[in-house]
Amino acid sequence: MKEISVNGLDFNPWDKIGKEWFLLTSGDEKGFNTMTASWGFSGVMWGKNTFITVVRPTRYTYEFMEKNELFTASFFDGKYRQALSFCGSHSGRDCDKMKETGLTPEFIDGTTAFKEAKLVLVCRKIYAQDMDVSLLADDVKPANGSDPIHKQYIGEIIKAYEA
Repeated sequence: MKEISVNGLDFNPWDKIGKEWFLLTSGDEKGFNTMTASWGFSGVMWGKNTFITVVRPTRYTYEFMEKNELFTASFFDGKYRQALSFCGSHSGRDCDKMKETGLTPEFIDGTTAFKEAKLVLVCRKIYAQDMDVSLLADDVKPANGSDPIHKQYIGEIIKAYEA
């Protein structure tokens, strides 16, 4: 992977995030977890290039997001769709996602990404807050009220890499 300028990214969030999905990863060579996400935002906040994502507290990745300053968003070619599907439907508490998917962790800048990724955003957590369910529109509130609400993480994109 080679480092590229964040400002030079060709990044369409509706495609990259919503259609192609990404792996959200936090932790390092001592321990990490990853999960597939198809929701998030990218833009400028407080004069910083940012990537924003949300994680439910029941997800194993949440523990890593809470205790680490850094996280990555890794984007892949379509041939990795099955691996991303697996990472989104299985918990790292119960299985070795790397063994099951064949993805190769790459430890960069104090965090974890994947050698197979075509684009990696390395982010430094600059804000985190539980979402307030009372502020949600009715059509996005959990139907049964039992699903835990997400926590929002805003990360400053400190580096970007492409294959």
